[in-house]
Amino acid sequence: MFRRILVANRGEIALRVIRACHELGVEAVAVYSTADADSLHVHRADQAVCIGPPDPRRSYLFIPSVVAAAVISGCEAVHPGYGFLAENAEFARACADNDLIFIGPTPESMVQLGDKSLAKQIMAGVGLPTIPGSEGILGTPAEAAALAAAVGYPVMLKAAAGGGGRGMRLVEEPAQLERSFLAATAEAEAAFGNGGLYLEKVIREPHHIEVQVVGDGRGGVLTLGERDCSIQRRHQKVLEESPSPLLEASTRQRLHESVSKACSAIRYASAGTLEFLADEERNFYFMEMNTRVQVEHPVTEMVTGVDIIREQIRIAAGEPLASTGSVPPVGHAMEFRINAEDPANNFLPRGGVIERLILPGGPGVRVDTHLYEGYRVPTHYDSLLAKVIVWDRDRPACIARGLRCLGELEIGGVPTTRDLHVDILRHPAFNRGWFSTGFLESARDELPSLAKQTPA
Repeated sequence: MFRRILVANRGEIALRVIRACHELGVEAVAVYSTADADSLHVHRADQAVCIGPPDPRRSYLFIPSVVAAAVISGCEAVHPGYGFLAENAEFARACADNDLIFIGPTPESMVQLGDKSLAKQIMAGVGLPTIPGSEGILGTPAEAAALAAAVGYPVMLKAAAGGGGRGMRLVEEPAQLERSFLAATAEAEAAFGNGGLYLEKVIREPHHIEVQVVGDGRGGVLTLGERDCSIQRRHQKVLEESPSPLLEASTRQRLHESVSKACSAIRYASAGTLEFLADEERNFYFMEMNTRVQVEHPVTEMVTGVDIIREQIRIAAGEPLASTGSVPPVGHAMEFRINAEDPANNFLPRGGVIERLILPGGPGVRVDTHLYEGYRVPTHYDSLLAKVIVWDRDRPACIARGLRCLGELEIGGVPTTRDLHVDILRHPAFNRGWFSTGFLESARDELPSLAKQTPA
C-alpha cells in the first residue's frame, strides 16, 4: 500500500478521497488554488500545497504545478477525483514520467475510451449494442447529411471528445444540419480543443442507465449494479438512483453480464462507468464510458457496501480484486445534487458566504460536502455544494426518507436546488418510476420551483 497520495482535486470529492486514504492508513496531500485556501479539504489533509490562482487553467488544470506538488511533497501516487484532470491521458503520462502512480486507468484506455466515436467501435466489437450512427469522425457537413438521411431524422451531433452537453446539437430536419454541424464543431473546439463530431440517431423519450464497474487490469471485473440518471437538465444529471426502476430482473442480469464481458475483454483497470440509453421497449444502446469515478458513485456504495474509492487505490497499489462477478443491490438509494443555483432564474449559479448550515442525519443518510458555516463559495468552479444520499429497504421508503432529509437540510447565504428535489420526489410520474431524460422539461409547469422560472 502507498504511504502518501496527492489528491489532485478540490471540494467534496477531494475530501471524499482524503477520507478513504486515512481509512487505509495513507497520508493525503491536498492541492488548492488561492480561492480555496479555506476549503475543508485543505484543513483535513495531512499536507496542503498551493498550486496557483483561482483560474483552474492556472491551477487545478495546470499539469506541471500538480505534478510538482506531488513530487515536492514526497507522494507515491496521485488520485484525480472526477473532473479537471481525471480523464487526461497527458496528465497520467506526466505522472508516470515522474515516478508517480496514477490512480485510474491506463493512458491508453483513456485515449481510446475518451473518444466517444472510437469507444463505440470498441464496445460494438466486444458485443455491446450501439446506437445507429457514424463509425468514426465526420469530415464534412455533407458527409453528416448523407448519414442522417440513411439512419433517419432526428439525429444528434456530438463532440467526440466531449461531455456535459457541450458540442451537442439536435437536428430535426435536413435544413438544420449544416448550421448545426458548424456550430457544434466550433463549440467542441472551444471546449475540448477538438472539434471532431460523430452522429447518432435520436432515441425518443430515452432513459439514461449506467453500470458501475471496477476492473483489475488483468481481466477481472466486478459489476456493482446500475444507476438511473434520467432526471437531467441540459444533459447534466440532477438526481440519481439505484437500482433503476426501469429494469426487470432478467434485463438487469443480461445488461450486467454484457458489461462484465466487455470490460474483461478490454482488460479495464480501476473504476469506470458504462452509460446507456434505453428506449421504451427496454432496448439498451451503449453511449459512452467514463474512465473515472463518477459524481454519483455514493449511490452505488449505499446499495452494495463497496467503497469504490478504496478499491481504486488498492488496484493502483497492485492488489487484486477481492472478488469478481456481480454484487446485487440491497435496498434502494438516491442522490440529490445540491447546487448553488437558482432554479427560478434559469439555474443561475451564485457564490456567497454560507451563513447557516444544518445537515440531515439519521439511519440510511449520507451527506458528502465541503461546506461549513462561514465558508465562502467561490464562483470559479462547479456549483456543487453537497450531495445528499439516502438509503432504505425499497423505493417508496427511500423517497419518503429523501423528503424527510431534504426538509431538514438548511443552507443559508446562497440559492440552492433543494426545493427542486422536493418537487421531483412529490411528482406522480417520478413516484411511478416511469420517466425519461425529458422529465424536467415536460413536467416544468407541475414543479413549483420551476413553474415561475423567468424566460432565458
